[in-house]
Amino acid sequence: MKVRKRLEGLAREVLWDCAAAFMIAAGLSVFAAGADFAPGGVNGLSLIVRHLFGLPMGAVSLVLNGPVILVTYKLLGRDFLLRSLKSMVICAVFMDYVIPFVPPYHGNQLLAALFAGAFNGAGLAVIYMQNSSTGGSDFLIMSVKKLKPHLSIGQITQIIDGSVIVLGGFVFRNIEAVLYGIVCTAVTTAVIDRIMNGACSGKTVMIITESGRRVAAEIDRAMGRGATIMRATGGYSGTQKDAVLCVCSHRQIPQVRRVVQGLDGNAFVIVGEFTQVYGEGFQKLEEK
Repeated sequence: MKVRKRLEGLAREVLWDCAAAFMIAAGLSVFAAGADFAPGGVNGLSLIVRHLFGLPMGAVSLVLNGPVILVTYKLLGRDFLLRSLKSMVICAVFMDYVIPFVPPYHGNQLLAALFAGAFNGAGLAVIYMQNSSTGGSDFLIMSVKKLKPHLSIGQITQIIDGSVIVLGGFVFRNIEAVLYGIVCTAVTTAVIDRIMNGACSGKTVMIITESGRRVAAEIDRAMGRGATIMRATGGYSGTQKDAVLCVCSHRQIPQVRRVVQGLDGNAFVIVGEFTQVYGEGFQKLEEK
């Protein structure tokens, strides 16, 4: 029974990896390569190598990842490394043996950059959600961080991606290739964040009011959202008021404002963004 469950789980992982690999390979081969620009990371570097020497991108990506894996083996852990190797091999196969049958896009370069980033971001998000990776910049960042611990992850990412994008500009002999590479990388990051956090993201509302119970009750009645009431003391005036904490979706913010305005026009309302929330009314709290 355990063996069957493991096989079913592995089959699901492989199917998701195949879907993700198709999107990543399409973003790189169909759009980025077709429009002559390189996104950041190892995939961008493999595209540059293909342009210069005609070598297959998937194979180049695996070769480039090899030394990085050796350096970061202890940091990654055996299970994560094996999952990542599986994802890397599947992506390489799709890049070299599946996507070549899809004709490259030679149209508007800005559209190509946008779609390359969107496809790449969607594919990477699917893989990240399985607690896996395609190697590339992820492993490279870990390697540099190990050698240069004083550098932040953000700085290392900017250096690596920026270097590859600028190199792509020189290789393709076009300054616009640098700009499109930046656009592609920015869209990739935005899509990853949106997919991984968008399903369980929203707004946090903190309402400082003298009518905490009435506000909480009306929020519950009007929107079906619970609220937490805390006592708050003004730092300057020392006045005691209620602090009503509520978590809701983006589209419910106007309703919250109307509720508060109708009950306490002098209330102080703070609206903040959150990327993840779990529990009743939102995504289930469960171990991934």
